[in-house]
Amino acid sequence: MSIERMAGAIAGVARATNPADEPWSGHDTQVLIVAAIGIAIVVVLIVFAKFHAFLALIISALFVGLASGIELDKVTGSFETGVGGVLGSTGVLIALGAMLGKLLADSGGADRVVDTLLKGKESSLPWKMALVAAIIGIPLFFEIGLVLLIPVVMLVVHRSKSPAMRLGIPALAGLSVLHGFIPPHPGPLAAIGILGANVGITLALGLIVAIPAVIIAGPLFGRVAARWVPVGAGGAALAVVGAGAARASVGSSTSSSSSSSSFGSSDAGDNDPAAARAQDPDATRTPSFGITLATLLSPLVLMLLKAGGDIWLDSDSPVRHFLDFIGDPVFALLFAVLLAMITFGVRVGFTASVLSTKIGQSLLPIVGVVFIVGAGGGFKQVLVDGGTATAIAKIAIATHLSVLLLGWIVAALIRLATGSATVATVTAAGIVVPLATGLTPTHLSLLVLAIGAGSLIFSHVNDAGFWLVKEYFGLTVGQTLKTWSVMETIISVVGLAVVLLLSLFL
Repeated sequence: MSIERMAGAIAGVARATNPADEPWSGHDTQVLIVAAIGIAIVVVLIVFAKFHAFLALIISALFVGLASGIELDKVTGSFETGVGGVLGSTGVLIALGAMLGKLLADSGGADRVVDTLLKGKESSLPWKMALVAAIIGIPLFFEIGLVLLIPVVMLVVHRSKSPAMRLGIPALAGLSVLHGFIPPHPGPLAAIGILGANVGITLALGLIVAIPAVIIAGPLFGRVAARWVPVGAGGAALAVVGAGAARASVGSSTSSSSSSSSFGSSDAGDNDPAAARAQDPDATRTPSFGITLATLLSPLVLMLLKAGGDIWLDSDSPVRHFLDFIGDPVFALLFAVLLAMITFGVRVGFTASVLSTKIGQSLLPIVGVVFIVGAGGGFKQVLVDGGTATAIAKIAIATHLSVLLLGWIVAALIRLATGSATVATVTAAGIVVPLATGLTPTHLSLLVLAIGAGSLIFSHVNDAGFWLVKEYFGLTVGQTLKTWSVMETIISVVGLAVVLLLSLFL
């Protein structure tokens, strides 16, 4: 079942009628208070009681269901429906994305991308780091991309003697923008499924929104961040590349040569044991830059072909049906994984047994992600079934807020409260479902992107990404707030501004 058709199962009842047109009631006040308490419970359990987010979301969801007036015997059913609805559209994609990311790293494909793009003038490094992050981040979840990319960034910082934030912020911006705006990342895909938006249109518009967001929050803000927090190479990321970085940098006299060798060049890097590389020892060859890029971009190409078919072909056309099939994210990512098993597997020297082992290993790190995403969907569904979505919709109608602005505000509030961009996206999408009735496919996609923008605002101490950045770069809490947190807010605000601008012309 495609994501567009799945939307009927997830949000069909909400679309049939619009309860937001009914008068305000005491129950509406009750559910808003309950929702606020529910979000507070999540924060307290995660931040202070140190509960796993999965358990915290379940506990809070059950509380919200009971306190909102859902019948006692239907509370757990509501939660389970939400879990199944979200994982039905994103669980398979999360697994496929993890497989692709594992093969990319272990084959040396990530090395090759960095090797190629980091050649040239030192002044272009911030822009190239943003591009590297965007390419590598296509198939990877934010945390996985961060763990893979930041040691690379720190090695480049070490060898080029550049301020860490000058190169780090562009890389972080490239990863974060993809996480918030671009399918097949879990948040955007879940919002697409809940709102019944078109994957291809959302992808195309998401790329338009992503470009200025990356430029402003990445290389441009990176200059400012480097002055605010003038730190060099350090932290856990430098420890990862450690002595190899120091040895490899000896005798490197120019920024050009240091940048081109920072992750192993095609000549020296493959033969230099001191070079820090992610490539698995079982790989006897490294995929070329062109092959790596083609493999990574293949799912996006298929989804964009589907988007073109949706726009230009008749709905009854056999070609349109074919494009709908190959452009569905499940098929597109499956195709990329199968292609990667050749380009990042057989062609680099992995045997069938090694490939099978790597595929299995790729699933272990994302088990937690899958269940947290599912629990976020369950929490969202209980809020919706309890009436929170209707109450917020009534407020929006009474205040005449734009549905795009409302989606951004709701997602931003949930992000600030829970620290999870994915939970914020899933929950906010469920809350604004009643207001999506009658929107054109283009504006549904813009609503997905507005919610995605809101979900990225001001990451702070309740966000795992905050602590990853802090530790990898060796920053203090205050320095992380001045760099990473401000960067996330810039992405959020720029994203909303571009979405609102596009809504005037589309």
